[in-house]
Amino acid sequence: MKRGLYIRLAATGISKNKKLYYPYILTCICMVMMYYIVSFLCRSEEFRKVPGAETLQSVLGFGVIVIGLFSLIFLYYTNSFLIRRRQKEFGLYNILGMGKRNLVKILLWENILTAAVSLVSGLACGVLLSKAVELTAARILGGMADFGFAADPDALADTAVLFAGIFFLVMLRMLVVILRSRPVEMLRSENVGEKPPKANWILAVLGLALLVYAYRIAVTIDDPVTAVAMFFGAVVLVIGATYLLFIAGSVTLCRMLQKKKSYYYKTKHFVSLSSMTYRMKRNGAGLASICILSTMVLVTVSSTSCLFLGTEEGLRQRYPRDIVVNAYPAEGESVDALYDGISSITEAHGVHMENVMEYTMLSVAAFQAEDMFYFDAGEAYGSEAVDLMQDIRQMYIFPLEDYNRLMGEEKTLDSDEVLLYTTKMNYGYDTISLENCGTWKVKENVPEFISVGGDVANISSGVFLIVKDESVIRGIERGEAEIYGDNMSQVEKCFGFDADCGESEQIQIKDEIEALADGLRNEPDSSCPPASVESREFERAGFYGLNGGLFFLGLLLGIVFLFGTVLIMYYKQISEGYEDQDRFDILMKVGMTRKEVKQSINSQVLTVFFLPLIVSGIHTAFAFPMISKMVVILGVTDQKFLIMVTAVCYLIFALFYIVMYLVTSREYFRIVSKKK
Repeated sequence: MKRGLYIRLAATGISKNKKLYYPYILTCICMVMMYYIVSFLCRSEEFRKVPGAETLQSVLGFGVIVIGLFSLIFLYYTNSFLIRRRQKEFGLYNILGMGKRNLVKILLWENILTAAVSLVSGLACGVLLSKAVELTAARILGGMADFGFAADPDALADTAVLFAGIFFLVMLRMLVVILRSRPVEMLRSENVGEKPPKANWILAVLGLALLVYAYRIAVTIDDPVTAVAMFFGAVVLVIGATYLLFIAGSVTLCRMLQKKKSYYYKTKHFVSLSSMTYRMKRNGAGLASICILSTMVLVTVSSTSCLFLGTEEGLRQRYPRDIVVNAYPAEGESVDALYDGISSITEAHGVHMENVMEYTMLSVAAFQAEDMFYFDAGEAYGSEAVDLMQDIRQMYIFPLEDYNRLMGEEKTLDSDEVLLYTTKMNYGYDTISLENCGTWKVKENVPEFISVGGDVANISSGVFLIVKDESVIRGIERGEAEIYGDNMSQVEKCFGFDADCGESEQIQIKDEIEALADGLRNEPDSSCPPASVESREFERAGFYGLNGGLFFLGLLLGIVFLFGTVLIMYYKQISEGYEDQDRFDILMKVGMTRKEVKQSINSQVLTVFFLPLIVSGIHTAFAFPMISKMVVILGVTDQKFLIMVTAVCYLIFALFYIVMYLVTSREYFRIVSKKK
């Protein structure tokens, strides 16, 4: 045969199967486009000039890997729908005299045409939209990007190489399926699986047990460190449980419903339930995939949206004042000269210091074993078998005088008593002991305290101890120093204030205070301690870069996962429509009306189609406690706000899901009823 014939046959095959190929090609184009855009943003030197963009580019570097892996898995998986649908056609070609070598050439050209259209169109769309996406990302960060338009050759090359490799792997799979199949098997491929699978109680119960265990992990975790450590393990358990329940559990449920005569022996249930039982093993995998992808969309978009929308609040918690100075005086050193210099700098700028916050604090890490806190990790692990990752705590120790002044209280303490305040955890003991330092009674668990920036930024839980006076703090400092040596923590003198001036002037004041602290420290015979200076406005760009980057990446990944969800939905409905076409045609010939057929179809589609949406909502609800602990690390502590954002995301996704149901169910009925 001439080479041109194979190309024409390939083009004709794609055209005649456009209901299958066009959505697949469109998805390939979108995947190529998304991958190029993310790669472009990661490399763009112009975009890097936007404040916070460097942080966003680091986050998007992870997104490049995720989108590449998802594209490989998803396109490889969805190609199975195309192969299954075309096998009968290829079997007929084979019987009519066309050898497998000829079929391979047709498939080769089909894959080349699909790859060429996808790469050219995807890269073209990516180049055209990259600037719009870049401007959108800059807007999210609160800046403006250059309006110059350019394509990135490296991003183009990387995208082309990656997707050429993906199409090559897809092609290999297609060839293996054709070469290993016999003509008769290909002709009968659409009827494979008609034998109803048996109910598998073992796998169904195993799936339920895994799901309950994963849910239990999610709802019982009480600190962010554990949540981060257990998150991916819980995700794997939920994915495995979902597939087991949808494949084995769904068949078992169908069998149970068939035994319930009052439900089964009704026209609208009899046909749909029988059909679902016959094919549920294959459908179960597709439904589970839809459920997992839907959950990914909900979790990704809702959590990153909450982070971005709560960025300002998180920024204020991380940096509780416009400018915060932390000095670290040893015993005998004074901060008076530093504080006098700060007053002089603000007066020179004509700035009035507002909401002044001043306190003494010792911050030290320790490992908790019940009511005992160890500074020595080896001692903690050897004595109490402490989990060094999950049981680490950051302790903040304050004198009572500062607590009363900051909180407007008049509490009193004996030398063996403390007040206790915790974040990201609960403490249920009446005493607290510090290694090498002593034991104190917990007089009261106070309900609130000031926000310490280090605690907000720290992944570990925070334990705030309010002790009788600064001498107790110095004693703890010395006890901890015997263990840590040169790596000991130092008492901090914290001084923070809000400045009634613009952003740039606040940053200028911050720089001048840093220069002042360095100058005082370097003076001969200086008694001024080392100090560090933080400015909220100076850190704003990086903060928005991280949260805005996660939000932007969440939107991109949400769109990618949505593509996958939509395509699997569409192919599932189309495949089932063709499989049910002859069956419902026979039912109409033996007496069922078109209305009864449609009712039966609606019963099946409603049951099957909305099950993933319901289950994904349940997954998201049970994942919420774990997600809420994780986002606390980035400064989002408002649980009601997170619940509201998650609920809104679910409602928007459900609305989109319903639209997809209306579109695909209409196409399904048109195929089944052979309606032109």
